[in-house]
Amino acid sequence: MKKIYFIGGGQMVEAIIRAIIHNKIVEEKQITVFDIDPSRLQYLAETYGIEVVFNEKSGFRDADLIIIGVRPQDDIKTIGSLIDQYADQTATILSIVAGVTLKKLESYLQNRFALARVIPNTLTDTGFGYSATTLNELADKNKIDSFLNGFGKVEYMDESLLDIFTGYGVAGPNYIYYFIESLADAGVLAGLPRDLSWKIALENMNGAVEMLKLSGKHPRQLLDINNSPGGVGINALFELNKSDFAAGLQSSVLTAVKRTSQLGGETK
Repeated sequence: MKKIYFIGGGQMVEAIIRAIIHNKIVEEKQITVFDIDPSRLQYLAETYGIEVVFNEKSGFRDADLIIIGVRPQDDIKTIGSLIDQYADQTATILSIVAGVTLKKLESYLQNRFALARVIPNTLTDTGFGYSATTLNELADKNKIDSFLNGFGKVEYMDESLLDIFTGYGVAGPNYIYYFIESLADAGVLAGLPRDLSWKIALENMNGAVEMLKLSGKHPRQLLDINNSPGGVGINALFELNKSDFAAGLQSSVLTAVKRTSQLGGETK
């Protein structure tokens, strides 16, 4: 990979840059970023030692991977025109814009390019989390696979699943953070010091995930093992069931999926 050009320098782009540099996927000198905010560019250059450009046209030079990292509401049509004029025809165009389909991306381009649509995970610093990716017929996953695996794991899937993946997979850590916060608060409410409650909540979360992996059992099987007749655990679950916790979580996922589809419709 010769050079990566990021159009847009927001939080998600920064997280990707931080991970691919840390994991030595590319060197700093191979990364170029453009953003409309000069102070943002100065911050990225000083923090990561990468090249930044204040004129978006100059960033296409020698780039074989071009990342569209703007918001769905931004002027992607103009970005498409710039790609047509200045990008090498052999470059792969990779979009991380939520809700914007390959078909819509292609409509912004007069020339034919290898296109990849990627929904990146938000756990880039950990090596965990999946990014969902779909390709057009010109794209070669061998050219982008190392890049994508540089900030987590990657799943290639049909484009029809990407909006669902966004609302479920990418938003997924939000549900976990919210649950952990609520569980730690419950420990404090019951009388534990907050630091102790927090440690226990995190350890239980990590341990439960490992138990599921190691045992290969369904969560319901482990619940059956953990809860004796008339015991503490089953009484706690009874109370939790009355809160409609499962339905609330599932409704949250469906709302997130719906909003992802709406964002695509708002694209300029």
